[in-house]
Amino acid sequence: MLDLNAKIPSGPLEQTWDQHRFSMKLVNPANKRRHNVIVVGAGLAGASAAATMAEMGYRVSCFVYHDTPRRAHSIAAQGGINAAKNYQNDGDSIRRLFYDTIKGGDFRAREANVYRLAQLSVNIIDQCVAQGVPFAREYGGLLANRSFGGAQVSRTFYARGQTGQQLLLGAYSALERQVALKGVQMHTFEEMLDVVVVDGYARGIVTRNLLTGKITSHAADAVVLATGGYSNVFYLSTNAMLSNTTATWRAYKKGAAFANPCYTQIHPTCIPVSGDHQSKLTLMSESLRNDGRVWVPIKRADNRAPSAIPESERDYFLERKYPSFGNLAPRDIASRAAKEACDDGRGVGPGGLGVYLDFADAINRLGKSTIAERYGNLFDMYQRITDENPYGQPMRIYPAVHYTMGGLWVDYNLMSTIPGLHVAGEANFSDHGANRLGASALMQGLADGYFVLPYTIGDYIAGTTLAKVDNTHAEFRAAEESVRTQTKRLLDIKGKRSVDSFHKELGKIIWEYCGMARTKEGLTEALKLIPALKEEFWSNLNVPGSGDTLNQALENAGRVADFIELGELMCRDALEREESCGGHFRVEYQDAGEAQRNDDDFAYVAAWEFAGEGKAPILNKEPLVYENVHLSTRSYK
Repeated sequence: MLDLNAKIPSGPLEQTWDQHRFSMKLVNPANKRRHNVIVVGAGLAGASAAATMAEMGYRVSCFVYHDTPRRAHSIAAQGGINAAKNYQNDGDSIRRLFYDTIKGGDFRAREANVYRLAQLSVNIIDQCVAQGVPFAREYGGLLANRSFGGAQVSRTFYARGQTGQQLLLGAYSALERQVALKGVQMHTFEEMLDVVVVDGYARGIVTRNLLTGKITSHAADAVVLATGGYSNVFYLSTNAMLSNTTATWRAYKKGAAFANPCYTQIHPTCIPVSGDHQSKLTLMSESLRNDGRVWVPIKRADNRAPSAIPESERDYFLERKYPSFGNLAPRDIASRAAKEACDDGRGVGPGGLGVYLDFADAINRLGKSTIAERYGNLFDMYQRITDENPYGQPMRIYPAVHYTMGGLWVDYNLMSTIPGLHVAGEANFSDHGANRLGASALMQGLADGYFVLPYTIGDYIAGTTLAKVDNTHAEFRAAEESVRTQTKRLLDIKGKRSVDSFHKELGKIIWEYCGMARTKEGLTEALKLIPALKEEFWSNLNVPGSGDTLNQALENAGRVADFIELGELMCRDALEREESCGGHFRVEYQDAGEAQRNDDDFAYVAAWEFAGEGKAPILNKEPLVYENVHLSTRSYK
């Protein structure tokens, strides 16, 4: 069993982070340049961490499997980033953002981590404005805000529908500055395939160059994984097609606990699936629900055009069910409500898998030009994909997999159960509980990278006696050989099925049995189907080509192999958690369609420990203690 010491500092919550920073050990500025730090990933969390630590004097090596950090999936975030600035004077505060986040996560996150996130949110905006991020502004020049789901205040800062792109360009500029100053060494087209552990400490990584196939190892004093989430286990998701779980999964198999893998988020506003030919789905920002109204016909199988359906025959179901929050109900709740309407036979569009997001009222009230100013690029994207004009007819939307709250377990210092292996952003589990509020992913990634890791990694380095190690050490050679063996094994199967066919089949299993609604029977069935799929994968996979050149089939084969194993762990975790909370909805545990938690038995973080190939993983539990918020039934009515 693992020692899950979260290392949460004692004292009043409001003072915890400040006191903790004061008590940390420091690295002398002249000594920082003697220490190497590896950062894997260069999205918002990775780029901000690498740039900041290089600015402080550490020697940083940053690894990405793209040609440039600008390809990171953070660039796809649309709607905004939360911060408790209270510029609108509408009652917001650090305390309110903290409570909204805890409540939004259905009381399944650590208080201390979430409060720190709320505290740091205000610093993020100042940092990004100083970098030149072009946040939207009001007529007088002040920064503008809008509302997002799960909040009754306007705290979301945004750059039209391109907030992730603009924030990433800010972090990228800071990163490239350090590259030019030789504080950061960038390694592009390098995919991390293993963590190297020496004497119990993470001391480096093994990578494969995607262009040449060359396998190399890299040593450091600390390693940061900022590699994003695992939504693509479902095959169809809003994530970039290259997004994968390989870095975190290989770390799990080296001893890093994987926490709450069943906590996955379904986003309610995505363009519906149009056929089996699709390889990914498209997000339509949650910000659209500020002005768009969600509805379906009251009558089942009503195939009339939306303009032909009078108001009296429409069901604005979010406004009806959740009058206090209306169309800005949290994502898990809004997604289940949309599914419920479609399951009732009132869905719209092909196959009845869609609901309307209607801007007619907002256009009549504010004018088309105002709506275009707020959401123009999103409307253009929707029209290019669907060939439908959202200014003249409602959008059709349906829930889709978007984000994963589960990830590698970390303590308050963002360190995993492998000393020296830190995990940032969506790759860790730390801040969102069982459901993430909209506009909080960007907030967490930048908080971790700019304001948490630069302190906690210094504390780790200063407080740990590390032997001098380089990549000639026996553990590095063994890790490299393990990667070569795995690569050869994939190439040598020479079966008949493509990688994509296995990925699609896995995605259908996970979506059917571990998607928006889960049951004991379904999860039990999935835990029979996935091992059978894994067995066929390793006996009937066909990977053409070789391993010493660009080979995307080989890349994908390794990623899908990891997805298959992760999918099994997700279903095992979902089966073990006999309650409904946030995005984890067990049909057996509900009250009038709402999630029914079991705080007596399941108020804990499920941290799964790898027990060896062919052995059942070990469940470790970190109890969640609430001293500053009252555990209550989550209500948005």
